[in-house]
Amino acid sequence: MKFVEKTAKTVDEAVTEALIELGASSDQVKVEIVDKGTPGLFGLFGAKPATVKVIKKMSIEEVAEKFLQDVFLQMGLDSDLKVTMDDKSNMNIEISGANMGVLIGKRGQTLDSLQYLVSLVVNKEADQYIRVKMDTEDYRDRRRKTLESLAVNLANKVKKTGKRFVLEPMNPYERRIIHSTLQGNKFVETHSEGDEPFRKVVITPAKK
Repeated sequence: MKFVEKTAKTVDEAVTEALIELGASSDQVKVEIVDKGTPGLFGLFGAKPATVKVIKKMSIEEVAEKFLQDVFLQMGLDSDLKVTMDDKSNMNIEISGANMGVLIGKRGQTLDSLQYLVSLVVNKEADQYIRVKMDTEDYRDRRRKTLESLAVNLANKVKKTGKRFVLEPMNPYERRIIHSTLQGNKFVETHSEGDEPFRKVVITPAKK
């Protein structure tokens, strides 16, 4: 975190000098007053200058990157990060490196958990809600295609047997993929049952 200390006749003057050096506006920094100083008699005798420490705040991208770098260090992962913003409310994080299977975890659970934690950290600092999407090795797209194929195959099975099928527990994002894939299927219906994090999609024959 970048900071400077400045000394001037007044706190305001010291802060202004610091802002110029940092190339930042007042809403981008945190100001710590080291010494308020004293004006002295008639502004001359016994005057003591003011000293401030001005710290430049990190952008939300930098906040996300630092948090993940600390996590990866603890996990022993050597990874590269690319953090971008689609607009002011959508953050995309692409992670690359060796042994990304550890980061993904079983059915993406580790990746989902880390994405949730990054969202909490980022939104603590953000002025508006930021939607965070984290991916590695194109896992999200591969998982989506797998779920779409699974949904179609299970729908055919339900249609053929006339019996309902209960899928394994999934997160809300994955459940939406199943529901969306089968939304136009006239032979089956879908709904979700159970409580998080064990909520499941149920595929049943369509009511005649």
